[in-house]
Amino acid sequence: MPRYEYRNLSPTPRAEKAFLSWIDSLDREFMNRDPEYRSVVVRDALHQLYLGRPYAPPDSGTPLAIQIQVHSFDSRNATLEPEYYGDVDAAKYAERKPLIWFWMMYDRSPVGLNHWLGYRVRAMLARHVFKHCGKNVKIFHGVEVSYGYNLTVEDNCVIHKYVLLDDRGEIIIHEGSSISDYANVYSHAHDLNDGMIVTNQKTEIGPRARITYHATVLSGVHVAEHGLVGSMGVASKKVEPYHVVAGVPAKPVKVKPIAPEELRKAYEKG
Repeated sequence: MPRYEYRNLSPTPRAEKAFLSWIDSLDREFMNRDPEYRSVVVRDALHQLYLGRPYAPPDSGTPLAIQIQVHSFDSRNATLEPEYYGDVDAAKYAERKPLIWFWMMYDRSPVGLNHWLGYRVRAMLARHVFKHCGKNVKIFHGVEVSYGYNLTVEDNCVIHKYVLLDDRGEIIIHEGSSISDYANVYSHAHDLNDGMIVTNQKTEIGPRARITYHATVLSGVHVAEHGLVGSMGVASKKVEPYHVVAGVPAKPVKVKPIAPEELRKAYEKG
C-alpha cells in the first residue's frame, strides 16, 4: 500500500498577505479578554464578512429580516447551549463566548470552506478559547466545543469536519492524535433516573490515537497511545495502547503491527 504525503498548497501572494494580515489583526484584538470588547470586535468582523461593509446599526426603517441578521452578528444577542448549563463557569465562558460565536459564524460564512484560511483562523481562535492549543494543530470547519476552557489539544493534532468536543468535564487530546469527521468526544454523563444529575469526568485521547469516522468516545474514557476506535464504534471503556476497537460497545479486534512485541503476544494469547 503506497504512502501519500500531503501536498503543500498556498493562495496567491496577494491573497496570502491579506489573509494573514486579517488573522493577525483579529489575534491582537482578542488579546483584550473583556467580553464586551470582544463582542464588538466579533460583531464588526462578522458584519464585514457577511455584508461586505463596515458595521452600522440598522434603523427602524430597515426590513426586519436585515435587522435580525445584523443584530445576530453580536454574540450578546445570541444564546448558546452550554451557557444554560448549571455548572458553567460564567466568567470563563463570558470571555470565550464571543470567540466561539465568531468561530461558528465564520464557518458558515462565504469564506468558511477555504481550508488554507480556515486552518489558520481556527488555530488562532483556539489559542484564545481552549485551555491549551499546541503547535501545528489543524481544525476543519464545523467543529463545535462546549466550554472551551476545559479543552487541551496538544501539538500536531487534527480535528476533522463536524466533530463535537464536549469539554463540560475535561478533554485532553494528546500529541499527534486525529479525530475524524462527525466523531463525538464526551466528558459528561447523565444520571439514569434524573437527567439533571450530571457527572463530569476527564476524557483523554492519545498520544497518536485515532478516533475514526462517526465514532463516539464516552465520558471518562482513555483512548491510550496509538489506540484506534473504528468507524461508528462507541468506546465505553479504556482502549489499551496500540489496540484497535470496533462495534457498539467497542471491543478489541486487533493490535497494530507496530505495537511492541509483548503487547502483540499478550493479545494473541487472549
